[in-house]
Amino acid sequence: MPPPIVVQVVVDKPLAQGFDYLWDKDLLGGLPEVGAIVEVPFGRSTLIGMVIKVSTHSDYEISKLKGVNNIAPLPPLDPAVLRLMNFASQYYIHALGETIIPTIPQMWKKSADWEKIPKKLAADETKKKKEPQELSEGFIDPSQLNDGQKLALEKLRACNLSEYKAILLQGQTGSGKTAVFLNWISGVLEDQSAQVLLLVPEINLTPQLERRVRAYFPDKKMVVLHSGVSEKVRGIAWYEAMTGKAQIILGTRLAALTPLPNLRAIVVDEENDSSYKQQDGIRYSARDLAVWRAHDLKIPILLASATPSLETWMAAKSGRYEYIRLDQRAQGASLPIVHLVNTRDPQTQFSPGDIGKPKAKSLITKTLANAVSKNQASQQQSLILINRRGYAPVLSCGACSWLSQCEQCSSYMVLHKAGALGRKSVLSCHHCGLVKPIPNHCPDCGNADLSTLGQGTQKIEDSIEEMWPEARVLRVDTDSSRKSKGAEELFQEIHEGNVDIVIGTQMIAKGHDYQNIGLVAVLDADSRLFSQDFRAAERLFAQLVQVAGRAGRSNKDGEIGGAIYIETQFPEAAVFQFLLRHDVDGFLAFTANERKEAGLPPFAYQALIHAESKSLDKAIQFLSGLKTYLKTQGLIVKGLRVYDPVPKAVMRVAGSERAQLLVESDDRKNLQEILEVMDRYLRDNSQGRISKEGRIRWLIERDPISI
Repeated sequence: MPPPIVVQVVVDKPLAQGFDYLWDKDLLGGLPEVGAIVEVPFGRSTLIGMVIKVSTHSDYEISKLKGVNNIAPLPPLDPAVLRLMNFASQYYIHALGETIIPTIPQMWKKSADWEKIPKKLAADETKKKKEPQELSEGFIDPSQLNDGQKLALEKLRACNLSEYKAILLQGQTGSGKTAVFLNWISGVLEDQSAQVLLLVPEINLTPQLERRVRAYFPDKKMVVLHSGVSEKVRGIAWYEAMTGKAQIILGTRLAALTPLPNLRAIVVDEENDSSYKQQDGIRYSARDLAVWRAHDLKIPILLASATPSLETWMAAKSGRYEYIRLDQRAQGASLPIVHLVNTRDPQTQFSPGDIGKPKAKSLITKTLANAVSKNQASQQQSLILINRRGYAPVLSCGACSWLSQCEQCSSYMVLHKAGALGRKSVLSCHHCGLVKPIPNHCPDCGNADLSTLGQGTQKIEDSIEEMWPEARVLRVDTDSSRKSKGAEELFQEIHEGNVDIVIGTQMIAKGHDYQNIGLVAVLDADSRLFSQDFRAAERLFAQLVQVAGRAGRSNKDGEIGGAIYIETQFPEAAVFQFLLRHDVDGFLAFTANERKEAGLPPFAYQALIHAESKSLDKAIQFLSGLKTYLKTQGLIVKGLRVYDPVPKAVMRVAGSERAQLLVESDDRKNLQEILEVMDRYLRDNSQGRISKEGRIRWLIERDPISI
């Protein structure tokens, strides 16, 4: 009698081990392979899992093993992506099954539909052939590049495509980085089987870049992967990528973990963007995993940004990464002139006798209002950024100081005007999603005179419409893009010149190639300047450079590239002073010096242990117990710091109280070792990721980007 075939399968559960199952080759139509996606019985239900080992024996009695039910109509995941998943699982202290299975689209996790899938794929292929070719735009031939772009392209083309190299392409906004890397990719794709992975930080940037990629590669198969596409579209795109049919894979962070058997090059656009860090489940950094993947496959990776992250910039400065710069705008225009408007200075504000003073209290300064009027007269568009959607951040009672606190979170409910989230004005919590009608009177004292504090995009929109009644005003935020017009249609309105003044959140600041913006304004810049997060200034600087870069992009040689007005109470702050000079390197050197003195990343390595409970005391107590365990075991060695547990900045979300414990190390290896010890200790005392005592939900996060 032949020996039994035993496969070890991992499933999407917070369990460190795999599970043994019997493989019936007659039932399943062949022998098992590592990387095969299968359906297995698990407890009283069935789960989708992946085969990680094939053998003829088990530590358990063979007669007690259950059999694999079914196998997906898919080739097994390639060995390279399995190495990537294994690394991500170990580095981010997450079980292998709950690292791999969530990356597989839902379409491939419904075993009942597996038989129908080949028909779906065939139908999709037929449909695509009949569909008209999608729009493409923005092709720039190598001969049209300026001297700086040509030199950058030469350096990229000199790279050996079968050797690992990380390259930082740092270029001013509007310097034509996209044209450079798309022309480089065209060389990579001369190999008919080659695949290229192109990562962007946000969904909103994908359609514009997609059109440009189509212009460069009309005959290449491209797929788009992000959370905004339907499950069927994503499932088919993922299949085409993992079977090598698609040559260009364009997507957000989830695309970084896609199986790509013939990957030859990776591009990470806007590499500094915090959107590359996953904030639930396995909290990976797509940029960091892309660098590891390139190193593992011995292929080049290009990191592009106007404001590189400190880690990437320092790697380029030290010679670990190749450093390519673009120091002039593609069209030759100079950078926008920066104006800092000191909101504490009375001269910047409207006086009672001013001509053209708005009837209601002005939400923008007189200095900025005059600049917008002048820009209107020159028939250019103005872009006004305020990083807060809704009408007002807080509703308050002047009689008893009641504030619109969320019942479930330690944050305030934001007032949204009618039309944004429903037919009536509502209060909405941006953390847990709770929506409530606006009270007619104060819930505490009955006062009917409730007022708003602060302002969001909707309030600014009202104010702008009152000040410039003839202007065509458009608001762009997640509320407006959720309605009939999606974000892409709103951006199209701006590109086509159907709008005079655009008001929006950071959605409007990134990557968009607007052609007629003469003025950019940033309101309430200070709200992001002072924060408990040590990266706040770095993020604000990057955002200001990005938003400034939207101005004057179409201006030609020698012309001034528009203007940016920043309203602040602290014009002397380093962020604004370096921005005045457009000195990105100066700001990064200043920030590096500050971090070095404080012993903060990238001069140290960090991890957070998150704890959630119905009671804050229990969460703190749980983390204190963990720290005590490390002390008693003598694990807190020199160069390793375990801080006391503290409540999170937003302590309560959706009724759960949240605390965190920060672990910091001067050495990456020491941090890895202590995290593995903590993980084992917590798992031994938990069911999955919930502690047996106190029912505390916990999670380990490596390299956190906000603390």
